[in-house]
Amino acid sequence: MGQRIREVMTSNPSTIEPNKTVADAARIMKQEDAGVVPVTENGRLTGMVTDRDIAIRVVAEGKDPKSTPVREVASKDLVTVDPQQDLDEALRLMAKHQVRRLPVVEEDGRLVGVVAQADVARHGDDAKTGQVVQEISE
Repeated sequence: MGQRIREVMTSNPSTIEPNKTVADAARIMKQEDAGVVPVTENGRLTGMVTDRDIAIRVVAEGKDPKSTPVREVASKDLVTVDPQQDLDEALRLMAKHQVRRLPVVEEDGRLVGVVAQADVARHGDDAKTGQVVQEISE
């Protein structure tokens, strides 16, 4: 592929602090038309909250989205990628960990973007992308 993640990622994504509510995260998702919001403290990535996290860890458990803090439902065991890596590495990580989005993080832990399966599909090799989508979906 040859393209770097920095060239195709969504730069400077909207983020949320861990003490904000799940309802706040959902509003950001709606505004950004996104299924994920990175959780940061002082610009450093501490977690990711997805629409699925909200459905499974809040709604399905009967929790109140207006009072549940994001830190209680955000995924913390994250797979990240460096902005200088190439798209092949992003594809490999997505397939291996069965994730559709990867936070893009500098060496110091600072979040600089998010690369999604859709970004890779738009810029990547069609055959490789198709194979990865199949692996993620299994």
